[in-house]
Amino acid sequence: MKRRQHQHLLESLVHSTAKQQGDFTKTAELTTELLCQNVTLSLASVWMFSPDQQTQSLEAQFGSMMLQDIHRPKRLQSCPRYLHELQTHRHIDAGNTVTDSRLSELASGYFIPRQIHSSLEVGIRINGHLEGVLCLERSHVTPHWHDSEIHLACQMADQLALTLAIKHSYEKEESLSLFRCAAEQSKQISMLINLHTEKVEYVNQAHSDITGIPREHIIGANLRELSFFKQHGKLAEQTLAQIFKGEIVKGEVQFHRDDGSHYWIQYVLSQFITERGNHYALVSSVENTSEHNYRSELERLAWRCGLTGLHNRTHFNRVLERTTRGVLLLVDLVGFKRFNDTYGHGNGDSLLIEIARRLRQFSEFTKTTEIARVGSDEFAVLLTDANDVYDTDYFSHRLYQHLSMPILIGREQVEPKPALAVVNIASVVNMFSPLTCADIAVQYAKKKKGTAIQVFNSTLLSAFKEDAQIERDLHGALRGRQFELYYQPLRDLEQNTYIGAEALIRWHHPQKGVLFPASFINIAEQSGMINAIGSWVLEAACRQLNLWQHHNTDMTMHVNVSARQFFSGNLFEQVWQLLIRYRLKPKTLILEITETELMGDVRHATLLCQELAELGVGLAIDDFGTGYSSMRYLKQFPISKLKIDRSFISDLTVSRESREIVSAIIAMANALNISLTAEGVETVEQEAFLAKNCCHQAQGYLYSPALREPEFAQFLLLANKSVLIEN
Repeated sequence: MKRRQHQHLLESLVHSTAKQQGDFTKTAELTTELLCQNVTLSLASVWMFSPDQQTQSLEAQFGSMMLQDIHRPKRLQSCPRYLHELQTHRHIDAGNTVTDSRLSELASGYFIPRQIHSSLEVGIRINGHLEGVLCLERSHVTPHWHDSEIHLACQMADQLALTLAIKHSYEKEESLSLFRCAAEQSKQISMLINLHTEKVEYVNQAHSDITGIPREHIIGANLRELSFFKQHGKLAEQTLAQIFKGEIVKGEVQFHRDDGSHYWIQYVLSQFITERGNHYALVSSVENTSEHNYRSELERLAWRCGLTGLHNRTHFNRVLERTTRGVLLLVDLVGFKRFNDTYGHGNGDSLLIEIARRLRQFSEFTKTTEIARVGSDEFAVLLTDANDVYDTDYFSHRLYQHLSMPILIGREQVEPKPALAVVNIASVVNMFSPLTCADIAVQYAKKKKGTAIQVFNSTLLSAFKEDAQIERDLHGALRGRQFELYYQPLRDLEQNTYIGAEALIRWHHPQKGVLFPASFINIAEQSGMINAIGSWVLEAACRQLNLWQHHNTDMTMHVNVSARQFFSGNLFEQVWQLLIRYRLKPKTLILEITETELMGDVRHATLLCQELAELGVGLAIDDFGTGYSSMRYLKQFPISKLKIDRSFISDLTVSRESREIVSAIIAMANALNISLTAEGVETVEQEAFLAKNCCHQAQGYLYSPALREPEFAQFLLLANKSVLIEN
């Protein structure tokens, strides 16, 4: 081939549109076509290698022997020598493909079946890396390839490599353009900072949109001129130090704009190194003001009382868990439930809001650490300033007086009645929860006359320790069958006979002996064990009543029910099953509940009492006269019996007021056709007064204390004999 023809052929490829556009496939097709038209060839083809040189694929071919059934091997692992030759010598000029050892790996599988006798293989390389191969093939034997043919093929391979480089360059530019457009369109802030010069080299439009600062004021500026350093200097310096260490830094911070508005930014900063070794920091951030405010609102709802705005019990407990010294003040509003029922929940809320406002005033004066609403009508104050030694007596009395001042609610002037507990945290923190100690102390405070303030002291601590031991022992009492029912007889004052018994629990404690309910029932209530104990009492009482009825003993059984058991939700189901199991006669099982507990939820109590009455279960109000039930409620409840509290009976013979109260209760019960029992009868004079005023029944030590079942049976037997003798 003449040099001019060679040059013209090369120029046709160089100036082709395909090459100029970096279209490698079309350039490869043009190359194979030009070579076949100007050089005697059976086939010209271009093969591309994968980046790891594991596989090859056909990019273009031209000639009379186009590839159809037999192809070069796609996987190159079987051709290591072939690859080595191309990588080392650039080309393989084989006059005889069968005998040339450099092509031995391709001979049997490709050249011989296709009857290719001569082949010129030229590597396509970029920066020394083998990207593919240009293959020229002849079906006839050629002693050798002419130098001009080898030279042309190599130049064509160079143009293919250049085209491939142009293609990669265009793709890279396209990617950069794509990334740049994406960054500009993004609502997230993107910023590049040169860590060597500490200058901002790029920032997208989102920065201006969010901050209100023009982009031209940021690009080229020193990083310490950024709002981050101006408004949060210490945090910014710490962040920069972490970036220089190669750490990834994440955070959230608030900024203010020049117009006075505020916004929150969530950011991520990381360092990267360019191909030239330059160190940059990439700042990615997004405005999350709405999300931050939403989280803050959720936290406020989670940790604060919605009514008063004070922290709630959950938050206060978290703070208290980390507190080892200081003073805890617990405030309880005495009679708040009655106030709520009398004046309505709206006025009750107003009272709580005013108490919360006064506590805030107190906290400003005392530099209180925390104030919180920890119960429906309970508030806690925490004083923990380590530099001050608090005069607890002074502060507690000042707070008590502050909270006791009259409050105008609507047109009513109300005088709050706070009860205040004071706990020195350091004295109890290693043994008990300070808030638990405060709960104990406030119960004592509520019983005080006058100033209701109680300091949690060693006496209360000893009592608390004893109660804690009782609570631990209660867990084993049921399993160990340590409980037993005693029975106190009920006497009919008109017939002078015993017509029933009240079941009273006793605890045979392994160390303390026989314990009466007063020593453990309150603890059982507080610990939640009262339901299990109450269920056991009810079951044991029904079993005994069944035995009495089986022996034709016509008796009623009175069983005390706690408020927690009464309102537990399964009392009706339990009673119904016991009536079926033990086949008890109607009206022989009577459940007793105090009037104060009955008023806890009037609506629920009314429905449950009606349901129990329909089962044939009698209902008695215990300790009547000590609560605040009214005639309206007594008419509403299906009550079968009232039990006059022993406090009115004990001084009947010496107190005119007690006699008048008891007489009024008896008259009311007779008017409502309700049976009446007087508790705590101890003298003949008391019995005589009750009988004269038509009280139906009585119980007390005048007749008998509570007895174990065998003694109770013997008591009834003797009583019946006495009645027979008298008759």
